[in-house]
Amino acid sequence: MDISKYLQGVQDCIGNLDPIVLTRFADHLTAAYEAEKTIFVIGNGGSAANASHFAQDITKGIFFNKPVPKTIKALSLTDNIAHISAIANDDGYEKIFSAQLNAFAKEGDYLVCISGSGNSKNIMEAVAAAKQKNIFVIGVTGFDGGALKKASDFSVHVPLNEMCTVESIHSVLFHLIVLELRERLTKEAFGGL
Repeated sequence: MDISKYLQGVQDCIGNLDPIVLTRFADHLTAAYEAEKTIFVIGNGGSAANASHFAQDITKGIFFNKPVPKTIKALSLTDNIAHISAIANDDGYEKIFSAQLNAFAKEGDYLVCISGSGNSKNIMEAVAAAKQKNIFVIGVTGFDGGALKKASDFSVHVPLNEMCTVESIHSVLFHLIVLELRERLTKEAFGGL
């Protein structure tokens, strides 16, 4: 493996992402905050880890211990292993997110779906459940975007065909969004670069 080539490829991919799309991503999450809606986040494998991290960051990481009247309400549906395994055992793995959405989500909430391929059955089942409840769907994808990119109300797409790198860039994007929301909602400008 040519490490320099890999690093240059990651840098090029990040450099080619559209800042307008990322600003609109932050706009949607800001709208959820202002309307006091819940943001549910889902994914499988490395994307499940990103889902947990992102939900935590937008609920806690934006505000730290600042005295604010409210925080963003975000919940990763990847985190309750007892619930997930019960659904998977009784109803099938493809239902692990849709069943939780049916139990917890309300009309007008938001769903962030993270999927490298965009074709995971449990993700698409969740999208279908979200559409029935009038939940706004944000798809964060790689490869060609798959079914998720087409079905999302808003899409953030990383056009790479290598899963590890897609997941890494998704993580970078989520941290960027957290910093953007921190600046918007706490007026604390990022000074790290």
